Amino acid sequence: MSGASVAVFDGIVGPPFPKGRYDILYADPPWKYKGLQHNGKGGSDTGGALRHYPTLATSEMAKWPVGDQLAAENSLLFLWATSPHLDQAIDLGKAWGFNWATVAFVWDKCRTNPGYYTLSQFEMCLVFKRGKIPGNRGSRRVRQSVVVERGKHSAKPDEVRKRIDKMFPHASKLEMFARKKARGWKSWGLEL
Repeated sequence: MSGASVAVFDGIVGPPFPKGRYDILYADPPWKYKGLQHNGKGGSDTGGALRHYPTLATSEMAKWPVGDQLAAENSLLFLWATSPHLDQAIDLGKAWGFNWATVAFVWDKCRTNPGYYTLSQFEMCLVFKRGKIPGNRGSRRVRQSVVVERGKHSAKPDEVRKRIDKMFPHASKLEMFARKKARGWKSWGLEL
């Protein structure tokens, strides 16, 4: 999809990508899982992403021209990654034209989800860099740990967006896969 201005979600054509280039991109991709989640052998279906929104294979999202069309020369990508998609998230950030930097935030959801090995309680927001860190920095004392009880399926805590605002109060910001509009941010996604 190089050069494309829209994204396709399992056959659903999404809205056009917004115009402009942004210093900060914040994304919670609709990761494709292997199917529905269950709460143990013989247990009931607990849903999973595909019960809530169209999901996408990482290989499809990697084709999107995020770096070419949306990212400023000096920009950061804050990218949410569930534990099963950690390696894919790093690959996706690189495919979008960014270099891996570190884990920006670790969210303690205060409640657990079923997992294949252990109960899942944490989610990470990774950060990638393109060029240099955007100028006009704000606070450099923002904590990595976020302890906020999870809400609706896949909804991320507003606290993370607020912390990014503290770190980069004057930067242009785009939230990809947004579920609601946020003051000071451009929003893009199917749920708006």
